[in-house]
Amino acid sequence: MTQKILNISSASSDWRGLALSNFVLSPFVLDGALYASVEGFIQGIKFTENDINRRAAFESSGWPAKYLGETADRSGAYWQGHCIPYGSDEHHRLIERAIRARILQCEGLRAALKSTAGVTLIHEPGAGAESPTTSLPAAVFCRILTQLRSELLDDVSSAMIDR
Repeated sequence: MTQKILNISSASSDWRGLALSNFVLSPFVLDGALYASVEGFIQGIKFTENDINRRAAFESSGWPAKYLGETADRSGAYWQGHCIPYGSDEHHRLIERAIRARILQCEGLRAALKSTAGVTLIHEPGAGAESPTTSLPAAVFCRILTQLRSELLDDVSSAMIDR
């Protein structure tokens, strides 16, 4: 028996992997503010709240967001007046909130994620080894998506049982 694997990445050969990637332009609202993409959010929070690059990142997606984030000093993640230690569990929980907001606010993305039931989700963007300074390690990203998928599928199962 072969194990089914889906690469969640802008380099994925499966449309679901592309759609669920943080890189794509996929607006969402978090804490009352609009963001163009999860990648833009991830990169934008690397900048202090008064840095002009923060807003530019929040309004971008894909490589433009990624390249902008590479200019940040990674001294922390800045959110609602607080500096969160870069790469910490708190930093990852903030990114998780953005990922969840994006997917939960879009019926198509929820359906795409649910359609991966029984599939192992991986993140291999094709850029070689993962950087030790990445904001969101592949293992954390895949854990977030797998957990959210489980919750969405449990909601479907509960709704069917309640009928």
